[in-house]
Formats: sequence, C-alpha cells, structure tokens
Amino acid sequence: MASTKPGQRKLQILQALAAMLEHPKGEKITTAALAAKLAVSEAALYRHFASKAQMFEGLIEFIESSVFGVCNQITEREDDGVAQAHAMLQMLLLFSANNPGMTRVLIGDALVGEDERLQLRMNQFYDKVELAFKGALRVAVTQGHGREEDVGARASLLVSYVTGRWHRFAKSGFRQHPAENSALQLSLLLAA
Repeated sequence: MASTKPGQRKLQILQALAAMLEHPKGEKITTAALAAKLAVSEAALYRHFASKAQMFEGLIEFIESSVFGVCNQITEREDDGVAQAHAMLQMLLLFSANNPGMTRVLIGDALVGEDERLQLRMNQFYDKVELAFKGALRVAVTQGHGREEDVGARASLLVSYVTGRWHRFAKSGFRQHPAENSALQLSLLLAA
C-alpha cells in the first residue's frame, strides 16, 4: 500500500472491509484481521480512520450516496409513480446482489457489537428509503393508482419487503438472489 495515494488508501481499506463482509459465516471483523488482509499494521489503518466505527460509516456513506443518487435519477427520468416505485425496488434488490458485503451492513449483521450510532444511522437510511417510496406512491395516487390514506402503509410494506429479501440473501450465504421471482412479487405489491 506504500505506493498508493492517501485518498486511495482509504478506499482500499473500505474495499477490503467490504470484501471481508462477503464471507457468509458472519464472523466479527477485527482491525487486526483487516490490517492482515491489507498487509499493513493496525496503526496504518488508524492513520486513515480514527476507529473501526468510522470505517463502517464510510461503507454506510457509500451505500447512501449510491442508493439515493439512483433514486433521484429514477424520479427525474420517470413520471409514472408506480414505475418509480418499481424501479426503486428493483434497484435496491440489485444493489444488494451486486454488493453482498454491503448487504450485511444494510441488515445490521455487520454492525452487531459495534458503536450503536451505526445502527441508528442505518435506521435513518430505512426512513429515507421509506420517504422515497412515499414520494413515488403519492405521485401514483395523483395518477389514479391507490389512495392517499394508504401511502404510508404501502411504503412501509415495500421497505419490509426489501429488507426481508436482503435478510434472506445474507442468511442463505448469498446463494438466494434477492431479486429472484421479484417481477411477480413487485407487480403484486404495486397492484392497485
């Protein structure tokens, strides 16, 4: 790692952490194991991150910027509210499939025993996802699909569906694809 630029080292640490999270056994990741994977000392890790919690926060920031960046693109390019919700659901499932290590962060597995502010931050993430679904469902209501009084419950149901698929993916050792059978399931969830 000595020949890399300082900003790249941080990224390398986060990539190594995410790769370690891809192992389905779910063992607790220590800074010693992370340092060994990168062939550096633990002190080298702490030159870039003040704590392991900050490393996890880096992964959460990546998740947030990726997911909400795409959500914004979906709402900008798609006028139909049901299509927005469908695209967001599909994106969340595929994000998990493409980032198995991040799935363990999304469901909180990787955060067990870590600083509780990390789980609080993930709870805020779920709230923001639910708000994105509410926005899409409100657009759908204005287009004659569904009822305004059902928007909150439907958005909550969509978040529960996604987190359930993420859990199943992680608990299957990343063998059961989160988007498996999703076309039919999403059409049922989004039916008027």
